Amino acid sequence: MNVTIDIAALVDHLIQYLWPFVRIGAFVMVMPVIGSSFVPTTVRLLLGMALTTVIMPVLPNYAAPEILSLSGVITIFQEIAIGIAMGFAVQLVFDAVTLGGQVIAMSMGLGFAVFLDRTRGVNVPVLGQLFLMLAMLTFLSMNGHLALIKLVAESFYLLPIASGGLSGPAIVAMIEWSSQVFEVALKIALPAIAALIVVNLSFGVMSRAAPTLNLFAVGFPVSMLLGFVVIFLNMAGLQENVALSLGAALAKLPVLLGR
Repeated sequence: MNVTIDIAALVDHLIQYLWPFVRIGAFVMVMPVIGSSFVPTTVRLLLGMALTTVIMPVLPNYAAPEILSLSGVITIFQEIAIGIAMGFAVQLVFDAVTLGGQVIAMSMGLGFAVFLDRTRGVNVPVLGQLFLMLAMLTFLSMNGHLALIKLVAESFYLLPIASGGLSGPAIVAMIEWSSQVFEVALKIALPAIAALIVVNLSFGVMSRAAPTLNLFAVGFPVSMLLGFVVIFLNMAGLQENVALSLGAALAKLPVLLGR
């Protein structure tokens, strides 16, 4: 029995999957947890292909240009930009948490204790890594990864393929949203920094009253111990700030897409 395969029809069918895969693949490469460097690139590509296969049947109809034309190349770059912007908007929250942990570590004298950050491939203080892992656990516990996948599927309705990419107001909103890195980091680090400032001022007064006091021998362990106590007491606040920031990031994505 002879089987005839229409190569042209098969290629056209595969190209229909290519357009959503470009956006979804770019998103998977930078999304929190999955987009970390400790996840192999092959796994991320396979996950992008699996999500494309699941999402493709429910996508709205679209008229994509020829893939090898100038408009097709422009559309590819537009889809990549949309996917990266969606993942980057949520990833900023995790960067803010890491920054807050680094600021606390520097204030309490743990700046020398560094660890390889597998999500970025650089050395960061251990406390920043601890906060990052807690943020990841919070993100997974609130089903943030499922909410992100849902938003990716909805993005094809809010911003269809070959519809012009991100608008000017969306880019401005993304730049404004990047300020959350400093705001969230400040909320996380402020209790510990305030407590450590009081300790340092106290040791400053003690050094004036007792010049022979060895501040390095006394102040360093006291600052470190107090820092750990404040972190322990503020752990519930850390989780609350992370949850609120992640919720705000998920609510911001439709705005970035022009809803």
